[in-house]
Amino acid sequence: MPNPFVHIELTSANLEDSKRFYGSLFDWKLEQAPPEHGMDYTIIKVGEGTGGGMIQHQMPGMPSVWVPYVQIDDVRARTEKAKSLGARIIRDVEEIPGDGGSFSIIQDPTGAVFGLYEPTRK
Repeated sequence: MPNPFVHIELTSANLEDSKRFYGSLFDWKLEQAPPEHGMDYTIIKVGEGTGGGMIQHQMPGMPSVWVPYVQIDDVRARTEKAKSLGARIIRDVEEIPGDGGSFSIIQDPTGAVFGLYEPTRK
């Protein structure tokens, strides 16, 4: 499945809004953790490789938090799609010096910050 990242956890100020936004943006499969997990936890399934999880903030008033980089195949198109879904572009698409690919940094509608990364095509 495209758009994987290593396990990372989003603690969200609004879990339902976060699930709608990320599910739509990346086409991730989101599953409710089984009851034996002991909390309301959403598992991010990305297919092959490691996914992550989402949880509602346990401390009211805290902002949503995470800053991983999600690897994608078209950073410009995904940055624009994120914007159309209500995201704020913190740092627009930039090339990484030394043929390191391109990235952008985005804040989702609940305030969480993450990066998009497109490696250089060879």
